[in-house]
Amino acid sequence: MKLFDVYPLYNVTPVKAEGCYVWDQKGDKYLDLYGGHGVISIGHTHPTYKAAIENQLSQIGFYSNAIQNPLQQELADKLGELSGCGEDYAVFLCSTGAEANENAIKVASFANQKSRIIAFKNGFHGRTSGAVSITDNKKIIAPINAHNPVTILPLNDIEAVKAEIAKGDVSSVIIEPIQGVGGLDMPTTAFLQEVRKITTENNVCLILDEVQSGYGRSGKFFAHQHHNIQPDIIPMAKGMGNGFPIGGVLIHKSIAPWFGMLGTTFGGSHLACAAGIAVLDVIKEGNLMQNVADINAYFKEQVVDLPGVKQIKGEGLMLGLEFDYEVGELRKQLIYDYKIFTGGAMNKNLLRILPPLNVTKADIDVFIVALKALL
Repeated sequence: MKLFDVYPLYNVTPVKAEGCYVWDQKGDKYLDLYGGHGVISIGHTHPTYKAAIENQLSQIGFYSNAIQNPLQQELADKLGELSGCGEDYAVFLCSTGAEANENAIKVASFANQKSRIIAFKNGFHGRTSGAVSITDNKKIIAPINAHNPVTILPLNDIEAVKAEIAKGDVSSVIIEPIQGVGGLDMPTTAFLQEVRKITTENNVCLILDEVQSGYGRSGKFFAHQHHNIQPDIIPMAKGMGNGFPIGGVLIHKSIAPWFGMLGTTFGGSHLACAAGIAVLDVIKEGNLMQNVADINAYFKEQVVDLPGVKQIKGEGLMLGLEFDYEVGELRKQLIYDYKIFTGGAMNKNLLRILPPLNVTKADIDVFIVALKALL
């Protein structure tokens, strides 16, 4: 059977991985500064993570959510403590970022019985039915998705947000605190705080999409915490399981659940929880958020004078180098000639950097030497 074509593929086949490195079938070693779209949060095959999954698999890997699973509560407790959100939110566990965003907009609509969603230019929230309808990419929105009531506004245009909310039918406003696929543009603190004020006054749910920017990647547990706001709903996923499929939605305590409001088959499985608990333990015990801040500062020092770099974008280890030309060929050279993985974006001039949170200065030096040689 032929595989359905999804992405254009680089001619690299990883067969082994450890820390910030992967090896292909020929034994060549690659520095991974992309982490599979920012998924690898604590490094490939981290021993704590590996042991947790192996131990859990030897006991029970899965059963449905119709039974007690104490691992879910352990994950929730550790997540609440490390994120600082424990007293104000409940967590719904699912499997992917798109699923998290689907449930986020659904919960909002249940909560206020309204339907229209405000999203933002260059935003990306997933490829499933509701999530893709709030994604600013018409090419991937099928006709069946295009009927959802969605309004796409320019980022940081507070007057446009006020005008739309004044119409009375807006259920939620969804914002990435750092845009991922869109190119690492960010809402300002003033904009986010004003949006929070307007949404509160008009019974509109504020959703901060932390699928990529959460779990310590920005230097705080959630990127919106840089702006001193409290959203109603926080979808998350990528860094949660270090490669094991797990997602979640933090739902503010002001939104009451009822049986059947949400549901999932695979979300919160025993294996998923074991992976998620291991990730939280390693982030805490390794003080990885401090490492994110340290490496961010070091990275910016090293790239500030590179030729062709117009701008350094992003926060923490969700970084981008914007050049004055398209970087597709540069990415190919980094992969094939220097054995370094990086990422791209809708902004064709942007080179994205999303390494594991325990990346070292020595790893960054490998990248800087290669980049200087190429530039």
